[in-house]
Amino acid sequence: MDWLKKLPVIGPLATRLMGTHAWRSYETLDAAQWSRLAAAMTFISFLALFPLVTVGAALAAMFLSESQVDKVEETLAEQVPGIAGELDISALVENAGTVSLLAGGALLLTGINWVGSMRGCLRAVWGKPEVDEDENAIRRKAADAAVLGGLGLTGLASFGASYFGSAAASWTARQAGVEDTWAGSGLLVTVAFALAVLADFLILLYVLSLLPGVHPPRRRLVVAALLGAVGFELLKLLIGGYMREVAARSMYGAFGVPVALLLWINFTAKLLLFCAAWTATKSVTHPEQDETAEDETAEEESAEGVSGGAAGGPGPAAASGG
Repeated sequence: MDWLKKLPVIGPLATRLMGTHAWRSYETLDAAQWSRLAAAMTFISFLALFPLVTVGAALAAMFLSESQVDKVEETLAEQVPGIAGELDISALVENAGTVSLLAGGALLLTGINWVGSMRGCLRAVWGKPEVDEDENAIRRKAADAAVLGGLGLTGLASFGASYFGSAAASWTARQAGVEDTWAGSGLLVTVAFALAVLADFLILLYVLSLLPGVHPPRRRLVVAALLGAVGFELLKLLIGGYMREVAARSMYGAFGVPVALLLWINFTAKLLLFCAAWTATKSVTHPEQDETAEDETAEEESAEGVSGGAAGGPGPAAASGG
């Protein structure tokens, strides 16, 4: 692409564009073969989607009231623009309460495997191996289960904050008598969008750092999570009609809804990969951030090695009598 810099008119613009962090993040994605990673994430997430929703709905049915479960159902439907009605999430939530312990364990195992696969794809963007060579498989599965539980709690907390914030904004508008006015409606829409972005932001902070087990500089992590959160909400607003059109096309027949769902997951996966590449790409203007992050990572790995050596018994020197 360097030939663009030599063109007479757009050369200076291309030079400036290729020097931005966004372009260098794209180069990081291209080096990691992100189309393959997005395809893998799409397939894995499509297979794990309904088991994960079923496990979440079963837990919600156990601990939440009926009205709260309805709100969870509504929130889930909002995450898939245009085709939520065709997915029949309500029937899935209603039947989740009948899941047996054995079936729940199998569904939970599917979720744990999904976490492991997603971690591998995100670590590939960082140029890291999927797992450490000396890592115990059982310990890795336990860590993935903890990450899955933490992701669920983070999602619950973020969407809960969004729900209560929206309720508070609606109550304030009613008390002020502006709920039915143009200004009041615009304010409520703006607040709802901002709270949705906040919920996505909190989840992405978790997904971009703890899920792949990396330590990006705080500034890049916050910027990437904010870009992803705003991008995800704009994506829902912009392609809802397109998703509905894809699901209704007669050429797909009974596969219209699965095709539309696969498209939506693929769009989301590519956005997530770009956010991961943003955190993985080193900064030109703030190189000290990368040095600090590398030092923190080295210290943690050293501490883990010391604790692992202590837990594993005598070291090589002791074993050889040296």
